Amino acid sequence: MVGYAAHVVAAVACGQRCWHAPQMPSIPPTFAEDVINRPAQAQLEAFIAEHRAALRSCLDGLTEEQARRSLVPSATTLLGLVKHATFVERVWFDEAITCRSRAQIGIPATSEESFILDDEDTIVAVQQAHRDACESSVRATASLGLDDILRGTRWGPLPLRWVYFHVLRELAQHCGHADILREQLTNG
Repeated sequence: MVGYAAHVVAAVACGQRCWHAPQMPSIPPTFAEDVINRPAQAQLEAFIAEHRAALRSCLDGLTEEQARRSLVPSATTLLGLVKHATFVERVWFDEAITCRSRAQIGIPATSEESFILDDEDTIVAVQQAHRDACESSVRATASLGLDDILRGTRWGPLPLRWVYFHVLRELAQHCGHADILREQLTNG
């Protein structure tokens, strides 16, 4: 699994895209296509890597103003979605694995706070923070199996399998949000 984890880290670092939205350029085959005959853990990690890269790439080609523009009544912006995804990585793959508190990790206490943008939150800075968090997550889980129990969650002990499914669900949801917001920004 370590070789595959390195493959995922390399792809996440280069920002490979996985979605085929009309405004996005054509992309090469996805990781998921490469792991059809691999074990379940490799498949889950591939789908998570695709969604991580897709969400981060929603900021590509936008101005700082576009990335921060609020198009819905909530605090959701494209830049805020990627910043929130960084929080998600730290919660599920740092707090849950290391049992460190959110204060010790240096992340907000609540999910809602993770969408709040500061002046230093630029596209480049937020994308890099997300990339770094994803790489750290891959390293943190590289030696774990799907049935290994993570004890630092607020919901009590959970198997890595459940955490992977939860993170994939959240990333997929936010990729959908990002796709709609980006379409509003670039076609509106």
